[in-house]
Amino acid sequence: MIATNLHGSVAPTRETYEELQVAYDHFNEQLFGGTLPSCLITLQREKRTFGYFSPARFASLTGTTTDEIALNPTYFAVVPIVETLQTLAHEMVHLWQEHLGKPGRGRYHNDEWASKMESIGLMPSSTGQPGGKRTGDMMADYAITGGRFLGACEALLTGSFKLSWYDRFPSEEHVRIGAQSQATRIEGIQGTTVPMSSNQALASAIRPGGNVRNPAALQTSGTESGHIQSPNNSNRIKYTCGGCKSISVWGKPRISLICGVCKSAFIST
Repeated sequence: MIATNLHGSVAPTRETYEELQVAYDHFNEQLFGGTLPSCLITLQREKRTFGYFSPARFASLTGTTTDEIALNPTYFAVVPIVETLQTLAHEMVHLWQEHLGKPGRGRYHNDEWASKMESIGLMPSSTGQPGGKRTGDMMADYAITGGRFLGACEALLTGSFKLSWYDRFPSEEHVRIGAQSQATRIEGIQGTTVPMSSNQALASAIRPGGNVRNPAALQTSGTESGHIQSPNNSNRIKYTCGGCKSISVWGKPRISLICGVCKSAFIST
């Protein structure tokens, strides 16, 4: 039986983690030949990281252990879903190396890890952009055009797969990172636009740079249900590239922005 909330919809916890498990299983089959063991996927707001892998982090009542792959939900609304899936695949390579390879010392991403990343269609890069270092302690990546990862993404995203829930309060830094994502430059597949700029309902709910609800600042909406909302005190407005149309950022009123892709001016929307 599928758990639902009082309104009859699927419970957000179940919905979120079932979606992430679907993505894990899909990539395990398509990119790793089904060789990876199961793990526990969690959501963690670690600063300055999209995600991480922690071997044998959890233990059960029977004494068995399982690895953890953590994803940072703060980025979900401000980076393309392809980049969120890249993070999952990136950490799955660490899991592969833990069980079937030889991990580097500490946090070091070694040559074996980098070669496996390339084999599944992700180019390791210390900057997340072309030209970055291939190995190191702090590593990002970008999708290889025509590679296996994008093929697996295309198969997943043309189906019914989606991410249903998003953090409403990304920082301004997260928004800037999303606008600069290499994934926004990929053509021909779904999931390469920033969710908060491609979905109007989500865009209306997101408050970049805002604070999590403060009980002292709440006011009632005046409806019969007594539903309460926090006012928007972020003093930020949305700007969209006048040329690309697909790139949006949030910033203070009256700032001047130029798109690094097409060199057009951003327009407040």
